[in-house]
Amino acid sequence: MSRKGKVLVAMSGGIDSTVTALMLNQEGYEVVGITMKTWDYTASGGSKKETGCCNLDSFNDARMAAVQHGFAHYILDIREEFGDFVIENFVDEYLAGRTPNPCVLCNTHIKWRALLKRADALGCEFIATGHYAKIRQHDNGRFVVSKAIDDTKDQSYVLWGLQQDLLSRTLLPLGPYRKTAIRQMAHDFGYPELAKKHESYEICFVPDNDYRGFLKRKVEGLEEKVAGGNFIDKNGKILGQHKGYPFYTIGQRKGLDIAMGRPVFVTRIDPENNTVVLGDEEDLDQNEMMVSKLNLIKYDAISEGMEAVTKIRYKDQGALSNLYPYHGQMKVRFYENVKGIAPGQSAVFYEGDDVLGGGIIQRGELV
Repeated sequence: MSRKGKVLVAMSGGIDSTVTALMLNQEGYEVVGITMKTWDYTASGGSKKETGCCNLDSFNDARMAAVQHGFAHYILDIREEFGDFVIENFVDEYLAGRTPNPCVLCNTHIKWRALLKRADALGCEFIATGHYAKIRQHDNGRFVVSKAIDDTKDQSYVLWGLQQDLLSRTLLPLGPYRKTAIRQMAHDFGYPELAKKHESYEICFVPDNDYRGFLKRKVEGLEEKVAGGNFIDKNGKILGQHKGYPFYTIGQRKGLDIAMGRPVFVTRIDPENNTVVLGDEEDLDQNEMMVSKLNLIKYDAISEGMEAVTKIRYKDQGALSNLYPYHGQMKVRFYENVKGIAPGQSAVFYEGDDVLGGGIIQRGELV
């Protein structure tokens, strides 16, 4: 029996999850490694070689590290559950004119729940991943997600959906370290090749990074169903024809294939009328939005007008705002205009380095 307890570690075969497992093993935890197969890339019809976390090489790398350090390793096939939920939502959101973030959905509803279920079956008190973030218990008893030390790698944004029962049993060992230190640890553990291993930032089931092609392959006859719609300006004037509203995102400038004599941007998508609204860069500016499907982390409630820094996308630096609970949703008013609020993306609220909570952006204006 380990003096620190038994922990189930999600191992993708990459540097971060491998070092996570080896760190915890060295610290005295009884480690069990698990690699989750979420997606069969050949089923997507993509044109490039399979990469990322769901290929045989990654599975073998994870298993080899476990074998060499004397702890158990399992492969968990969650393709059916993943596909039914994450991929169907991904397609549905684009067809609804929104821009989804499947990684948040996967973390919240699939990976962590699958890990916890298997942890219980294996008698593990904890689960652990290689995410760059921190978890601690607040004075009020709630478990809080905080930013990692390395702000260039911080992943707290994608963890806003984790509920208290998940956070209370999750270990995130990489939060206090910079990526350079993790690379050195990989070398010290005897895996210098991991420090050189390519890191994928693509969606795992769209590893060629062509979401438009993925939608076309998943939805039979999609191009015919959505072709022939109009580009319009904010006053409704027809500017030209687009190739199908699901193939555009808010803030997009390149690839519009329309000559306006000046840069124009996608400012709104209207699936009901199959129109895409184009405008100038300043037309992307807004100072308020509505957020739904909330998950609160640091506190069990948000006070009226509470100040927070709100991020509207993963790489966003965040902007000062006030939060107003509204019938199970959250009104967010920014102190200054922010650019490119995109329905379907996650909005995450911060108090200092702590995640207050988050939700899904519904629209960029209030009712």
